[in-house]
Amino acid sequence: MFLNLAKLLGPARREQVFLVHPVQLSRWLDEAWQAAALVPPLPIGSVSTRPPSIGGAFIVDALDLPQQLPPASLLPSGIDLADVDRYRDQTIPPAGPGLLWHHLMYAYLIESTGALEVFAEVVRRLVVGETLGQLSPESVKWVRATEELFFRDPPLFSIAGVTSELRPQARVNRRNAYWRMFGFDLPHPIPARWAPPTPDTPWKADVGAGVNTDFRSKWSELLRQVWLGLEHFTNTSGAKPTDEAYIATLCRALADMLNHRRRGGLLAREEFAYVTTLSWFHLTLLSDTPIVADLKAQASHPSERLAMIAERVGLRPAQRARELFDLAEPMSSVLRAIEIGSFDDDAAAATLFDPNGALGKEMRDLINQWQSATGERIKERVTATAVLTDRQPLRLPTPGGTDGRRPVAPAVEGRTYAPAPRSGGAETVRPG
Repeated sequence: MFLNLAKLLGPARREQVFLVHPVQLSRWLDEAWQAAALVPPLPIGSVSTRPPSIGGAFIVDALDLPQQLPPASLLPSGIDLADVDRYRDQTIPPAGPGLLWHHLMYAYLIESTGALEVFAEVVRRLVVGETLGQLSPESVKWVRATEELFFRDPPLFSIAGVTSELRPQARVNRRNAYWRMFGFDLPHPIPARWAPPTPDTPWKADVGAGVNTDFRSKWSELLRQVWLGLEHFTNTSGAKPTDEAYIATLCRALADMLNHRRRGGLLAREEFAYVTTLSWFHLTLLSDTPIVADLKAQASHPSERLAMIAERVGLRPAQRARELFDLAEPMSSVLRAIEIGSFDDDAAAATLFDPNGALGKEMRDLINQWQSATGERIKERVTATAVLTDRQPLRLPTPGGTDGRRPVAPAVEGRTYAPAPRSGGAETVRPG
């Protein structure tokens, strides 16, 4: 959601999100949730009349603030987009369509980079000692807001208050949501400092049959079929294995699977809270924000900034963090569109592999990023006798001449945010 607030402020002023008082940011989240009922159909694929994929529009009304008569407002955020250091007795957005937050997949991919745990260690060090140097006033505000919003109990009755005595650990709660929705585990363990005593995977306890364990296989097959369509789009003779009906069937199967986990509004509030949390750290890394500059981590890409910040605190981010960052928003948009049925018919499904359209170009990039991030060879199919020869390297090239990452300090035991390379060194971060 903080990416939405940054867009409201405008490209030149998006870093001012971090200057807003945390109590106003907290109140704004309730306003953003309330406005979700006003979200228009997504401008992607075919036109859909289904509600946003949050288990039905009713869940917004079920959990939002009580209706109020104008001009009264119950505890408004008071954020003034013209001057974030001033309080104005209003809610935002004051009019117009509501804001749509990213899909839970966005939170999963950003958290897979290790960004949250790296910044958790940064904030811990800044509030308990003096190992990271002096901060600017803007960074002091960032540290205070980060600790208040994400590393303490949320305000009473906040829509983002998804921890309690019954589910006390935010790290476990997020992993529970990722496991149920995608059948994915994060590629790094909970740091030893914060790990629950028992069991090893408490986020998998008591979930019953409510786990989409075949999400990955269906998603990968969809990407393969879309790639076949892109590869053979201009064929005028010979084989053309593209099957729009099959792609539409895969989209419907994915939609049914994801929407099944949302029945009765399940995971809607959790998705909102977790996407909100990860968007704060993503926004922090999108540019050379004050805290990035104070940590001497100026760079041209979020993954490079993250690697330099992690080095300062003796940690390592995910090896394929660049691809994970680049995947997060496009994959979120595609899954949102799939869930609301935008590609349920053959004609709409064909837009996914039309290289002349914006969506087809985005799908090509998404396939490249997914293959590079996961090590899954989407573009090659195994035959009965052999594997086809690669037409390009598995991994995407990164700027910098080597692997695009700075040298890092030796990892502290139990605090490395990328799994060990598999035998042969081919694969490292593998979502799920």
